[in-house]
Parts: sequence; C-alpha cells; structure tokens
Amino acid sequence: MNDMQRIKEDYPWIQTPVVVGAPMRLIALADMAVEISKAGGIGFIGAGTDVSDLDSHLSSAQTLLSALPSPLPTKPHTLPIGVGFINWGADLSAAMPLIQKYKPCAAWFFAPSSLSSLAAWTQQTRQASPATKIWVQVGSVQDAISAVSTADADVLVVQGTDAGGHGLAHGASLMSLLPEVHDALSVSAGVGPLLIAAGGIAESRSACAAVLLGADGVCLGTRFLACPEASIASGYQAEVLRATDGGQVTVRTKVYDHLRGTTGWAETHNARGIVNRSYFDAVGGMDVEENKRLYEAEMEKGDEGWGEHARMTAYAGTAVGLVREVKGAGDIVKEIREGVKVVLKGAKMML
Repeated sequence: MNDMQRIKEDYPWIQTPVVVGAPMRLIALADMAVEISKAGGIGFIGAGTDVSDLDSHLSSAQTLLSALPSPLPTKPHTLPIGVGFINWGADLSAAMPLIQKYKPCAAWFFAPSSLSSLAAWTQQTRQASPATKIWVQVGSVQDAISAVSTADADVLVVQGTDAGGHGLAHGASLMSLLPEVHDALSVSAGVGPLLIAAGGIAESRSACAAVLLGADGVCLGTRFLACPEASIASGYQAEVLRATDGGQVTVRTKVYDHLRGTTGWAETHNARGIVNRSYFDAVGGMDVEENKRLYEAEMEKGDEGWGEHARMTAYAGTAVGLVREVKGAGDIVKEIREGVKVVLKGAKMML
C-alpha cells in the first residue's frame, strides 16, 4: 500500500493533495474544523493547553456534521476531524474520556514535557480510541526520530521555522528540514509515518513545493486566520490582512508569551508574531512589568489594540504577506488543492 492509499484509507473523505487546518489554540474550533473536512481536507480543533471546554467544541462539531445532507465517509465510529493538544499544559486524565467518547480521527501532540509524557499520551489515546491516528508535530530531525521511536507516530507534522505561533526557537525552513527528515527516517512507499509539511505555506505554489519535497500533505495556519470560521478578533484579522513582507514584519520571540502570561513553554520554544509596539519596547529595554501593564491596558481598547503602533499579539507566519482576503475555510482548501494541480501541470510543461 502506497502513501496515498494509506492516507485515503485512514481519512476516507479526503481529496488529494490533502490540506490540513492547524489546531490553532482558541482560534480553530468546531466551525473551522468542520468546514475544512467538508471541503475534503482534515480539520482540527485546537484544544491547546486547556481541555475544560473541549467537550463543548467536540459536541458542536458532532452536531454540525450530523446536519450535513450526506455524512462524510469515515472509519467506523470516528469523527472526520482531529484534536490538537499542547501536551505540556493539557490534562491527560481529562482528555482521555473525551477521546473515548468522540473518537476523533486524529490526535495531534505538540511540545510534550518529556518523551515519557509523549509515550503516555500516545498509549492512552490508542487504548481509548484505537482508530484515532497519532500525529506528532516536530521541528527537527532528532524530534522526528524520537517521535517515531517513542510514539510510533502515524503522522509527523514537520514544521519549519517560517511558521506562525509556537515552535522551536532554533530550526530550519521546510526547504531543508523536510527532505532531511524524510531521509533520516528512510521513508519509502507504505513504510514509516506520513509526513505533513507546515510552516510558510499559505497558497498553492508553496503547497506544491512542499509536495515535491516529499510531503504527503500540507498544513496551513496563518491562511486560516483570514476566514469567517476563525474564532478571532476583527482587529487581529485586520492586522493579518495588513501585514506585508512577512520575513521583515514577523519575528520569533518570547516577548508575547511574557506579556500574555503563557509562560509554561520550554526554553527551546518561542513564537512567531507580527512586530508591534510591545515588541519594539521590549527590545529597547523596557521593563517587563511596565510592558505588561501597558499590554493589559491595551486589551481594553478592543480591536484598536492590534496594529503596528499598538500592543496586542498577532501570531502569524512569514507567509502572512500572501494572505490578502477573507475567504471561507472550505474555499481555501479547494483553492489550495486545485492550485497545486495547476502549478504541477505548468511545471511539467516546462520540462
């Protein structure tokens, strides 16, 4: 069985090349996940570090899916959406009953506190729902090797440093990381984990490049910030649409974590966001407590709190300059998928 046969067997409703929605914490919830899967992609709900409201989100997804004129084909008794966890903060004991109850098609694990923790999440997920596939997000070759040996991951989400939000502070872009991971794992047809490329992909040309580098599918995060199904403030979304020249207007930093109080991340991780007054004041030497006070005051401004000269955090990747309009999540999936075919056809004509 080759990789495409495997991925279609595991996720029977998909269309290829497969487009995945990143499980963005607080942003990717039931509406987005369902729309992405309806369009032939794989949608994820971002549980993040707090699973206290995950039951509600999964129940909403179940209701939306049950209202479809024709049910999406899935493996028996599984939901055609996944759930993403930030493992260092999520409650394993609270998450397992929900996985057992709803049986998502995939459980995406990211940033465990240790390999033993990753092993525990993996083992208990497989016990709770044997049909749920294990996805592990990695940002280095060593991460990939460890995820395979520790978790026997079904899918590796290989994230390059162009990605928005959290990831490894030191790493490589997909251009070199993905082929090296592929080679290090000796991935061949039907053997080893499937590889999903993430980081810097917002349109069909970059998606096509990832496929040619060896990916079995692509994952988008920043692009889905500009869809009506995103649970996102209008000011944040407007900032994503405003930003251009993504390599210059975004930066990897821990500044925003300090200001927002999300300080449980290991020193190995930071997050990419759009630069603003909070960031410039931090690098200019402003005391953290003063910067935090100003940040909290900015929160009272609502949508006006986002912008180049404002202070609120807008996590986004370097591909943010390619995000130019708000479009439905399902339409984005279809646009990427059909665009890859057009790009590949054009490349073939040049040979």
